Amino acid sequence: MTWEWSDIFFHPLWVLLTAILAMIVRAQRKGSWDPRACPVELKGKTAIVTGANTGIGKFVALDFARRGARVILACRNKARGNAALQEIRECSGNQNVHLRLLDTSSLASVRQFADQILEEEKELHILVNNAGASGLPREITAEGFEITFATNHLGPFLLTNLLLDLLKKSTPARIVNVSSANHWKGQVDFSHFRGENLTLAHTVYSHTKLHNIIWTNELARRLQGTGVTANSLHPGVAMTEVMRNYNIILRFLFNLVGFFFFKSSEEAAVNTIYCAVSDEMEGISGKYFDSDCSLILPSPPARDPALGVKEFEICERLTAKP
Repeated sequence: MTWEWSDIFFHPLWVLLTAILAMIVRAQRKGSWDPRACPVELKGKTAIVTGANTGIGKFVALDFARRGARVILACRNKARGNAALQEIRECSGNQNVHLRLLDTSSLASVRQFADQILEEEKELHILVNNAGASGLPREITAEGFEITFATNHLGPFLLTNLLLDLLKKSTPARIVNVSSANHWKGQVDFSHFRGENLTLAHTVYSHTKLHNIIWTNELARRLQGTGVTANSLHPGVAMTEVMRNYNIILRFLFNLVGFFFFKSSEEAAVNTIYCAVSDEMEGISGKYFDSDCSLILPSPPARDPALGVKEFEICERLTAKP
C-alpha cells in the first residue's frame, strides 16, 4: 500500500482538525473587553480620528458615532474619506459625522486642518492619533523630514500641540496615540527625523513608534492637573492596509498567515476605543496598553523621563512655524 502527503492533507479528519484549530486561534484573538457591552455614551462630545477612512481608524470612528458623538474623520484622501463617511453615517444612524482633509506627512496640511478645527469647533473631547504608514519608499518631504517620521510622529505631534488649548477647554478630554509593539525594535537617533543614519528602511516604522510612546509619556507629565489625559497603545497585529506599500509577495504571505493568526481591523480597534471611552480609563494618563487592553510596560527608552524631555523639546523646535 502506498500513500502520498496529499492523502494526509486532504483526509477529512485532517481538514476537520485544521478547521477546529483555526476557529480556536481566531477566538483567542478577541480580548475580554467588549465595546458593544460598554454603556458609555458620547452625546454632546466631539471626537477627531485621524486615518479614519480605513482599517482601525474607521472602526474607531464608527464606534464613536454609534455612541452619539460628533465625529470628525481626518483623512488624506477625499474620495476614500467620503466613502467612509457615508458608510459610518449609514451604519451608525448618526449624521453628525464629518470629513476634514489632513495629511500628517505635511506640517502645512496639519496647520491648515488645525486652523479649520479651531474655527469650527467649540469643544474637543477625544483626539485619536491613528494615521500612520509603514514601508514607504525613502523620501524627504518638502519641509525636510523623512516621510515616515513626518507621517507617524512629527505630524501627530504638531496636530496635538495645536489642539491642546481646545482639549483643555473641553475637559475631561483624552488623547490616544496608536503606537505598536514594534517599538521594542526601535532606536532613538534624532538625526533620523531628517532621514540621516537610517540603514534599513523596514526599521523606520519601529523607530517612529518608539518616539510615539516617549512623546506621549512626556505629554502626559506636562498635562498633569489639566483634566486632559494622554496614553499610547499597541493595537495588535491586524489585517489592515498597513502592508499596502510592500511588494505583492510580502502582502500575500502577510494575508495568508493573518487569516488565522492576526486580528481583523474591527478587533484591533478595541483597545483604542477602550482608552478613549471606557470608565476604567478615567484619569489614567502616561500609560501604555497592550492589544488586550491590559496595562504593560513599554521598552526602557520609552520610560526614560530625561529622553522624554529632550524628545518634546526637539519636536517642538522642528515643528515650529518658520
